[in-house]
Amino acid sequence: MSIRLRELIRSVRKCKTAAEERMVIAKESAALRNAFQEQDTTFRHRNVAKLMYIHMLGYPTHFGQMETLKLIAATGFAEKRMGYLGLMILLDERQEVLMLVTNSLKNDLNSKNQYTVGLALCALGNICSAEMARDLSPEIERLLSSSNSFIRKKAALCCMRVVRKVPDAIESFQDVAAKLLLDRHHGVLLTGVALMMEICAVDPAAVEAYRRHVPQLCNIMRSLLMSGFAPEHDVSGITDPFLQVKVLRLLRILGSGSASASDAMSDILAQVATNTEGARNAGNAILYECVQTIMGVESIGGLRVLAINILGRFLSNRDNNMRYVALNILAKVVSVDLQAVQRHRSTVVDCVKDADVSIRRRALDLVYALVNEGNIQSLTRELLDYLQVADAEFKPDLTAKIAALVQRFAPDKRWHFDSLLQVMVQAGEDVKDEVWKSFIVLLTNAPELHAYAARCLFRALRQHVATAQTSLLATATWYTGEYGELLVSRSKLLENEEALTVSEGEVVSLLESVLERTGISPQCKNYALTALMKLSVRFSGQAERIKGLIGQRRKDAVLESQARSVEYGQMFQYDALRPQLLEHMPPLDAAAYARSAAAAGKLDQAPAELAPTNGNIVKDLLSLDDDNDTPKASAAVPSSFAEDVLGGLGADSNGHAAAPAASGAAATDLLSLLDDSASSQPPPGAGPGAAAPPAQIALDLLNLDAGPPSAPPAGPSGSFDALGGLGDAFGAAAPASAPSFPAITAFSKDGVSVSFAFSKPPGQPHVTDITATYTNSDAAPVSGFSLQAAVPKFMQLRLDPASGNALGPQGSSTATQALHVTNTMHGQKPLVMRLRIAYTKNGDARLEQAEVKNFPAGL
Repeated sequence: MSIRLRELIRSVRKCKTAAEERMVIAKESAALRNAFQEQDTTFRHRNVAKLMYIHMLGYPTHFGQMETLKLIAATGFAEKRMGYLGLMILLDERQEVLMLVTNSLKNDLNSKNQYTVGLALCALGNICSAEMARDLSPEIERLLSSSNSFIRKKAALCCMRVVRKVPDAIESFQDVAAKLLLDRHHGVLLTGVALMMEICAVDPAAVEAYRRHVPQLCNIMRSLLMSGFAPEHDVSGITDPFLQVKVLRLLRILGSGSASASDAMSDILAQVATNTEGARNAGNAILYECVQTIMGVESIGGLRVLAINILGRFLSNRDNNMRYVALNILAKVVSVDLQAVQRHRSTVVDCVKDADVSIRRRALDLVYALVNEGNIQSLTRELLDYLQVADAEFKPDLTAKIAALVQRFAPDKRWHFDSLLQVMVQAGEDVKDEVWKSFIVLLTNAPELHAYAARCLFRALRQHVATAQTSLLATATWYTGEYGELLVSRSKLLENEEALTVSEGEVVSLLESVLERTGISPQCKNYALTALMKLSVRFSGQAERIKGLIGQRRKDAVLESQARSVEYGQMFQYDALRPQLLEHMPPLDAAAYARSAAAAGKLDQAPAELAPTNGNIVKDLLSLDDDNDTPKASAAVPSSFAEDVLGGLGADSNGHAAAPAASGAAATDLLSLLDDSASSQPPPGAGPGAAAPPAQIALDLLNLDAGPPSAPPAGPSGSFDALGGLGDAFGAAAPASAPSFPAITAFSKDGVSVSFAFSKPPGQPHVTDITATYTNSDAAPVSGFSLQAAVPKFMQLRLDPASGNALGPQGSSTATQALHVTNTMHGQKPLVMRLRIAYTKNGDARLEQAEVKNFPAGL
C-alpha cells in the first residue's frame, strides 16, 4: 500500500540528491500503478492527490489520467472536487482523453447543487477545447441567467474561455453579458465587465454596440464612489477597487475613437480623479487606471491636465514603483499634451539622478522627449552637471542623449561647441566616434569660431592631457594642427572670452606630451604626428624641432606611426612643396558626411562613423596609380590633387582649385604627374632611356630614393575619412561601389504598409541593415503601431527603437525603424523573416502576421 500524501512530501524533502528523489518517486509511482490496477476506490482521491504532487515535481503521470475521470463521475462532492482538480492539473485541451469527460460535465452543469455546478464551470473555464465549448455553450448561456449569483459569476468567467475558443459564439453571449451590469452582486458585476472586455477584444464590432451602456457604467462608478463603508468590499478605505479598475478599463475601450462616448464619461472621470484618495495602493491603482482612461479617450484638455497632474504626484512619491509607472505613462502621453508634461520637467530631471537605474533610464528617455528649442539650454546644463557624478554604467546612455539633443536643438554654433566640449571633457571614452567627428564637421563650416575653438580646445587639452580620452585628444590635436597659428595670434576674441597667451613652443610641447603619453591609442598618436607636420609650416621657427620629434617615431611599435614618421620626414626635403601640401583643409561638406553615413549602413545614427583609411600614406596623399592596369578610383573621391587634397594650390575660398602659376616649375611638374591622363605614362616620343623629370619628386617621396616603385598591393576599400589627419584625410582610396538592392513591400493591409530598404556595411556581406518605413494610406489614423520580427536560428536579429508609433492619415506622417540581420549561412540559405504587427485603428486593436520571403537575391 502506498504512503499518504503528507509522508510522500516529507520523504521528497528529505532527499539530499536528485537521484534519491527519483528513487522515492519511482517507488511511489509503482505503488500507485498497483493501486489503480486493483481499482482501489477507498483511497482513489488520495492517490490522485499524490499523482498531482508528482506531476508538479515534473515526473510523468499519464498512467493515472483515467482515475481523475472516475472521480469526476463519482456521486460524492469530495471525490468530484478532487477529480476536477486533477483534471485541470494533469490534463489539457490537447489530450484526447478529455473528450470522455464531456458527458460528465454536462450532467454536472445541470446539477441542483450549486457547488457541483461551480466545479464544472471552473474546470470548463480552465481547460475546455473548441469542441467542448461548442457542445456545452447552450448550458453555459442558460446558467448566465440563473437566479443564483454564485453560478452567474462562475458562468461569466467560463464564457470568457468559450469566447476565445469559439468566436462564433459571441452573438449568443453579447446581450446576456450586458444584462449582467444590472446585477447588484459585485462579483457578478466584476465578471460581467470582464466578459464584455473579452468580447470587445475578440470582436471589435461589439464596441459600437456596447457604447450605449456607457451611462450605466458611469452610474456603477458613481455608486462605488458615493457608497458608504461596506466591510465585504472595503480595501484600505476604498470600496471595491477591483471593480472600479475593471469599469475604468472598459470605459477606456468604449471611449477610444468616440467623441460622444468620451463626453458622456468625462464627468465621472473627473470625479474619480479628484475624489479618490492616493495615500494607499488601492487608491493609486484606481488613479493609475483613471489616468490611462483619460489619455485613451477623446477627453478635453482640462481633463488631460488633471491626469498629468496626478502623474506629477506619482513622481513625487517615495515608492520607486509609483515613479516608474508615472514615467512610463508620461513617456506615452508626451506626444498628446506636451505643455502639460512640461510643467513637471524639474521633477522628471530629478528622477534622472535617482539611485534606481531603471528610473534613471526611463526619466532620461522622457527628458529627451521634453527638450525643445526653448528649454534646451537649461536642461542641458542640468544634465551636464549630473554627468560629472553619474555612475559609469549610466554614462554611455546619458552622453549619447546629451550629444543628440545638442546637435538637434542647439540655438547657435558657439553654444553647440561649448556644450559638446564639456561632454568630451567629462564623458571621455563614452563619447562615440560619430559625435566628435560631426563636431569637427561643424567647426570647419564655422570660420567665425576657428580662433575661439582653437583656444578652447588648447586649454582643455593642456588641462587634461594626462587623463583625456580619445574624443578630446583626437579633436584637439586635429584642430591644433589645422589652426595652430590662431593660438598665437591673439585675435578674433569673442564676447566674454578670456584671452589666451601662448607661444609656438608651448603648442609644440603640448603635442609632444601627447605623443609621449603612456597608453595613448594609435589613432590619437597618428593625429598628433599629423598635427605636428602641419605646424611645421605654420610655425617656421619650430620646423627643426618638429622634424626631430617626427623622426623619433621611425621605430614606433605601431606600423602606421612608423609610416607617417618616415614619409613626413621625407617631406622636409621639399620645402617648396611643403606649404602647399599642408594648407588648411577646405570646409568639410556636411551633406557628403551624411551620405557617407548612409553608405555605411548607419541610417539610424546621425552622423555615422566613417571607415578608416588603409595603404601607403603618401600614395593616398598624391592619388597616384602606379600600375596602368589598376582600375581608377571611384568618382566619389576627386582624382586631381587640387580637388582631392587641400582645395588646390591657391584654391579659392570655396575650395575650388585655381590654375597653377606658370613660374612654379615644381608645382607644375607635380600637377602634371597627378593628372589622370598622364598617370605614370612616359611622355610621347620618349625613348627607353629618357628621363622623367616630372615624376622624380613623387618617386623620391614614395620610395625614399630606393628606385622605381612597384605596384602597391590592393588594400581593403574604405569610406573617405575627412577627419583622419593628413594621411587619413587627404585622399584615402575611394571605396568600391556598394551593391544596391531594390526596396520591397513586406506587409500591406487596410492601408497600413511596411516597406524595407536594404544596405550592407562595407566588408560585411553576411550583415544586412534594413530600414523599415511604416505608412498609413487610409483616412483613419493609426496609433500604438509596433512591429516584432523573428528569423531562423542560423540568423541573428537586432531591432532599434522605432521613431514613433503613430501613423497619420493619408500618409501625413510615417515612422521608421532599423533592423540589423546577420546571416551566418550567407550564400547558402536566403534571408527570411516573420513579422508580427500590432496597431489600433478606429478603436480596433489589430494583430497581423506576415512572412517575408521576397527579399532581393544576394542579401
